[in-house]
Amino acid sequence: MSRAKGNLAEDRACAYLDENGFMIVERNFYSRFGEIDIIASKENVLHFIEVKSGLDYELAVQNITPSKLRKLIKTGNTFLKKNSLDVDFVYDAVIVTPLEIEMLHNLTL
Repeated sequence: MSRAKGNLAEDRACAYLDENGFMIVERNFYSRFGEIDIIASKENVLHFIEVKSGLDYELAVQNITPSKLRKLIKTGNTFLKKNSLDVDFVYDAVIVTPLEIEMLHNLTL
């Protein structure tokens, strides 16, 4: 996927999160392990959010692989340490398709 398409999907995801009561903390946080697309906060919980887009839901969600999850978790831990945070947190995904946006909560359960 092109960077421009990725940015568009992330912009749509941020708008969706904003509409649903999330506060965007940071976008595109990088560590040596990988990247977190969006870090957001809602009701004192930090959400590390992976944005996936595709022509349909199935194609997009298949891109959340065990390897991708491991990188997400390591990068989330890096963010927490770097910012000396001791807060509740979860790993989520926002799936963006041309027709809809859906949020998957707590991917690591």
